[in-house]
Amino acid sequence: MLASVRSLRRLSSSSSSSSLSPASLRRLLLLLHRPPPPPPPPRPPLPPFQTLARGLLPRIAARPVPRRFSTASCSSTLFRVGECGAPGATAIPEAERGEEEEREGEDGGEADAAVEVAAGRYDTDAYAAVELALDSVVKVFTVSSSPNYFLPWQNKAQRESMGSGFVIPGRRIVTNAHVIADHTFVLVRKHGSPTKYKAEVQAVGHECDLALLKVDSEEFWDGMNSLELGDIPFLQEAVAVVGYPQGGDNISVTKGVVSRVEPTQYAHGATQLMAIQIDAAINPGNSGGPAIMGDKVAGVAFQNLSGAENIGYIIPVPVIKRFISGVEESGKYSGFCTLGISCQATENIQLRECFGMKPDLTGVLVSRINPLSDAHRVLKKDDILLEFDGVPIANDGTVPFRNRERITFDHLVSMKKPGEMAVLKVLRDGKEHELNVTVRPLQPLVPVHQFDKLPSYYIFAGFVFIPLTQPYLHEFGEDWYNNSPRRLCERALRELPKKAGEQLVILSQVLMDDINVGYERLAELQVKKVNGVEVENLKHLCSLVESCTEENLRFDLDDERVIVLKYQNAKLATSRILKRHRIPSAISADLVDEQATDDGEEATNGEIEASCTS
Repeated sequence: MLASVRSLRRLSSSSSSSSLSPASLRRLLLLLHRPPPPPPPPRPPLPPFQTLARGLLPRIAARPVPRRFSTASCSSTLFRVGECGAPGATAIPEAERGEEEEREGEDGGEADAAVEVAAGRYDTDAYAAVELALDSVVKVFTVSSSPNYFLPWQNKAQRESMGSGFVIPGRRIVTNAHVIADHTFVLVRKHGSPTKYKAEVQAVGHECDLALLKVDSEEFWDGMNSLELGDIPFLQEAVAVVGYPQGGDNISVTKGVVSRVEPTQYAHGATQLMAIQIDAAINPGNSGGPAIMGDKVAGVAFQNLSGAENIGYIIPVPVIKRFISGVEESGKYSGFCTLGISCQATENIQLRECFGMKPDLTGVLVSRINPLSDAHRVLKKDDILLEFDGVPIANDGTVPFRNRERITFDHLVSMKKPGEMAVLKVLRDGKEHELNVTVRPLQPLVPVHQFDKLPSYYIFAGFVFIPLTQPYLHEFGEDWYNNSPRRLCERALRELPKKAGEQLVILSQVLMDDINVGYERLAELQVKKVNGVEVENLKHLCSLVESCTEENLRFDLDDERVIVLKYQNAKLATSRILKRHRIPSAISADLVDEQATDDGEEATNGEIEASCTS
């Protein structure tokens, strides 16, 4: 005791020049003899499934939480008080913290126990869902090699990437299309296993960013469970995203709530489909993992918003079911339907009056129609589209969706099956008409993506001809919209095809040789004609060149540019140029296969005619 008094005195003397009074000494002695506070009552045991999941769920600040998912409390050994509270919370000073701990130790134990029991009762379903996901979610390892569109006869260096996936009924694995795009080899590994199993891609839909994998190994399926697809969650409902994001090798679980449900631009396929925005962190590697609500899948994680914090997106169940049903019916991905029209909102009252819309009518103005669509047969420019399948369309192009929500009517079109009939109500010249239109997927004039296939090309006299695609424009860098040739970029984004099979053929580059000296600055221009014949596509250009019977071969390009070659000399120069640049073939494999097929059909037709004649 004397030593304690001496230490206190030394401490006091180090902080003040005055000596300790007898009254102060008595107060210190009473403080030292004060009995310690009673220990808090023991906490109740964790409910079922909590032990494993508690180590997996993220440690986040306590807040009011929906029933299905819990919030794991912050550990005092890992976090300071100000770090695991609300953002910007101030840490409690050490002296005040000791007093508060004494007060909380006396009466806070019972309250904490009651809160944990209530939370555990609500969180059992969430932990059960996570336990179920542990035997359903897999890690996907992909080796891929993308084409080089500047040098279309060769690929870029192979690269390795990782993603997530989950098992659905029928021994199939759902993942994202961008996880296995341009794949050469795919492996999967289940949770808790060191073994990787080879997987085959059964179907892939790049527009909806979904893919189906299958694994032939029986050992892989031992102990695996399938997840059931649920429904679209409502706003503020909690979901848990399970997957294998970057930063570690083991499974990860993050939580969030639904913030928004609306059509969103899919970054991979550059299409507009329904998506669910959540505030859970979705990082590289999470792609393809399930977002679980209760004991069912609410969506598939696939992208986030760059430059923003905790804004992620999941593919909703209707899009997943539409993709899977199309594969089951046709054996392959069938695509998402479109009307093939562009519409303008009619929110301006003067615009509505000009087209004869009464105050009780709402709709959108048809401004462009794809010539290849069935709508081109029945719709006209300046029609007012009032209803789609009996659902009224508002002046801003939206339709009712669930409880007091609205969504663009494009969603109704995209959920229909290819070849299905849709009923349109339109206003034309002041009169209402009901029209039947067949919806189906439509291909743009300039393809948006070219995954899982080699680019087409044709080389003659050192001139490299290719069809214009957006992947070719992407080779100009991340800012390809500003760095790529302006005219080609505008055509790629705005022009519509006039007939089936049409392509924009361009001269991408000139491999220098004596035969083409002086033409080297004519690259990146569209080829309009060959010997006076308009070019329909690359295959047509190839056939026009190969079947040339004239002495000179003439190419008419954009900007009224012209290339003229001596045909026989150009043919001899082609083989010389290919050898110099180590190019294996002057024509891509797909064009060779098409030519072989056409030749086979012509030979078969000739044999039939001969047999009929005989």
